[in-house]
Order: sequence, then C-alpha cells, then structure tokens
Amino acid sequence: MRLSTHSRYGVRAVFDIAFHSAGLETQVKDISRRQGISPRYLEQIFQKLKRGGIVGSKRGPAGGYFLTKKPEQITVAEILQVTEGD
Repeated sequence: MRLSTHSRYGVRAVFDIAFHSAGLETQVKDISRRQGISPRYLEQIFQKLKRGGIVGSKRGPAGGYFLTKKPEQITVAEILQVTEGD
C-alpha cells in the first residue's frame, strides 16, 4: 500500500504533537522545524485533521494545535482515513 505525502506527514504531525506538547497547544512553526515539513503544507494537513476531529486549534499568539483525544486513543488508521478520504 502506498501512502500519500499528506498521510505520511499527517501521522508525523500527530506524533509530534503527542510527543512534544504534553497536552498543550503546539505551533505549526515548531512542528515544521522539527519534522522538516513546510508550514503551509502542514496547515493544509491540519485542516483535514481538524475536520476529522483528531486535532483542535486555539487562535492567538499563544495558540496552536492540540489533540482532541489522548494520544493512545488515536490510531494510525484513523489518521489515514481522514487524510486519504474515502
């Protein structure tokens, strides 16, 4: 099975939030720097993940993205379904 770049980066981004955020918001620029992914591309991926209910967001200078569930409750299959579509 071949995964799209959206899916691979989506899994990496969710893992990054789970590993580095400790339940707090994480800014795209930080994820981008750690994962080597363009911030604009990450924003597109996060919009899909947000619509899928995997991440939420908080606006403002101290805002960012956060997981809507505990990391152990999120499956790779769920991320792939949201990023790949039907």
